Amino acid sequence: MQSLLKKLALIGFTIAVSTHAYAWGQIGHRISGEIAEQYLSDKAKAEIEKLLPNESLAEASTYADEMRSNPDEFWQKEAGPYHYVTVPKGKHYHEVGAPKKGDSMTALEKFSKVIKDKNASVEDKQLALRFIVHIIGDLHQPLHAGDGTDRGGNDVKVEFFWEDSNLHRVWDSGLLDRRQLSYTEWSNWLGSKITSEQASEWMTSNPLIYIEESAQLRDTVYPKEGETRLSWDYLYHHLPTATLRLQQAGVRIAAYLNELYE
Repeated sequence: MQSLLKKLALIGFTIAVSTHAYAWGQIGHRISGEIAEQYLSDKAKAEIEKLLPNESLAEASTYADEMRSNPDEFWQKEAGPYHYVTVPKGKHYHEVGAPKKGDSMTALEKFSKVIKDKNASVEDKQLALRFIVHIIGDLHQPLHAGDGTDRGGNDVKVEFFWEDSNLHRVWDSGLLDRRQLSYTEWSNWLGSKITSEQASEWMTSNPLIYIEESAQLRDTVYPKEGETRLSWDYLYHHLPTATLRLQQAGVRIAAYLNELYE
């Protein structure tokens, strides 16, 4: 019995640690991947089609999360930190940089080099492309530019619409799921509302901008001290921010890939 309890405790600990690495959930990542398709250059579209035939960016966007149970050493020991950055309050990313284990920024640099490497295998390039799409989505979730104190809001326990949750999970999926829309419905609605002026303004391939924006938004998404029951009022105030970040992520996935394949 003690052995069983220890195993269950270890599983619970592993799950608790790994949750820091998820952002937007399946729906959110697919939304940004689908929106990105609208803004790809002809060159980028052709190169992506060659690399991932019959696979949309929406499908590719969730691969990095879906593989987290793969027992391979890469997924279990290396890939976890690729989903987030840490920016302490009052600091900017360029001041603190990445830890030795790496983060989203180092992963983007690594995978971008793989895409450009003529000697890299098709399999390595496919992995790189899927990770790039995923990471850019991650960097637009405010809690994936965490301050290093609460695992990106995972330690902030709340009730969301009367169910036990935490702040990170609320932003992963809770806000979007309350609307009961599919990712294609979200993508069609949000994509159609992006004006040409907005697309032009957001069209940047610089991940430091994504991080700076998320770090600034991060401190605005925490509930007031002592407030643990979140429902309609929280949804009203923060769903517009979440959807804006998904729109921006979509445009910027395209911007990054367009430049990468230039």
